[in-house]
Amino acid sequence: MQWSYPILRVGDTEIRIHLTFLLLLAWIGIAYFQEGGTSAAIEGVGFIGAVFACVVLHELGHAAAASRYGIRTPKITLLPIGGVAELERLPEKPSEEIVVALAGPLVNVVIAAFLVVALGATVGIDALTSMDNPRVAFVARLAAVNIWLVLFNLIPAFPMDGGRVLRALLATRYNRLRATEIAGTVGQFAAFAFGFIGLVAGNVLLIFVAIFVYLAATA
Repeated sequence: MQWSYPILRVGDTEIRIHLTFLLLLAWIGIAYFQEGGTSAAIEGVGFIGAVFACVVLHELGHAAAASRYGIRTPKITLLPIGGVAELERLPEKPSEEIVVALAGPLVNVVIAAFLVVALGATVGIDALTSMDNPRVAFVARLAAVNIWLVLFNLIPAFPMDGGRVLRALLATRYNRLRATEIAGTVGQFAAFAFGFIGLVAGNVLLIFVAIFVYLAATA
């Protein structure tokens, strides 16, 4: 069975959506509908759609940076835990890998800055801690999400962006295999931390992130 389907093409990159992402939208829609009816469900699904539009731009940032070094990105797949840009090969030099890894979070910095400066979003404690609260302004919550995406992705847990930066830095001292092994081990420990926090806080999404990070770091 095919689990992901193309929805858009940007240049040479195919944007695909995984079937489990549709389950996330359905779950969000039902949860919001039970709380506030049809309008709340539309607002909730719309917000998730806006968040994942930012995720796509994040991944396209990686793709654009990779293209500078002659590396194609055949596809980007949207999953419930985020997006995955599949590069045709790794950058040759550690400095190139750092640029490619940081390009994604930089896109989120630009989006957050635009929402705050151009659209007047006020990112206070409420927006940063209650991103699922419809009483907080839509634009403020979206800006907060982008700020959290930057901070979360820079955690040095391979295969997240921060973990790729860690591997690139290690590759300046060790060979690539050893650098990957060390970065992968750090990623596994981070996955256990994510899983523990998710269990304690009752955060199902964080538990899924922990599973994904652990499996990817192990691979």
